[in-house]
Amino acid sequence: MIVAVGIDVVLVDRFARSLARTPLLADRLFTAAERATRSGTPRSPESLAARFAAKEAVAKALGAPAGLSWHDCEIVPDPTGRPWLTVSGSVAAAAVAHGINHWHLSLSHDGGIASAMVVAER
Repeated sequence: MIVAVGIDVVLVDRFARSLARTPLLADRLFTAAERATRSGTPRSPESLAARFAAKEAVAKALGAPAGLSWHDCEIVPDPTGRPWLTVSGSVAAAAVAHGINHWHLSLSHDGGIASAMVVAER
């Protein structure tokens, strides 16, 4: 049963400028696994912007409660390379409070815009 849907879009250039202007921002927003590909190369600004959009979409699906930690929502590749959403800590607690135990995630980026959509299920 679908509990909630969240969607967000991010302007890639604006996001990349924010990352360049504030060097520690990437560390605050993303885990080490999110910042790099499986081969260890840094992710592109488009890929990071899509992951940021996913975190925002998760927050929207949860009703944007106070106290969510960016690192408690992680977007990492599954064994086939498809982006997968994992939650822990503050985000997992909010999900449990809403009866959410499964997430679906879609990421996209094109034309300078990154987007993400999440579906939260019981």
